[in-house]
Amino acid sequence: MLALAHHLQGAIDRGLVADRAAVARKLGLTRARVTQLLDLLLLAPDLQLAVLALEAVDGAEPMSERALRAVAHAGSWVEQRVAFSVQAVATARASST
Repeated sequence: MLALAHHLQGAIDRGLVADRAAVARKLGLTRARVTQLLDLLLLAPDLQLAVLALEAVDGAEPMSERALRAVAHAGSWVEQRVAFSVQAVATARASST
């Protein structure tokens, strides 16, 4: 989803689509859903790289989009890094059970 968010923002930045509302209409999504996706771009750059490096195992997301959105809204990049670490531990524990 983060890669999609970058793609959508790039399309907006290049003027291929006017704005988030136009993206929503073209993809058949709500504007709220597009905002949720683009909120992933609020993640600290190093966290974005870490997320993009994660690999799905058996089609399962290594960390849910919902969890990533919570991290993105955790506050400063320092606070995001702490929230990301907490989520990573929780995700690892959940996947080992």
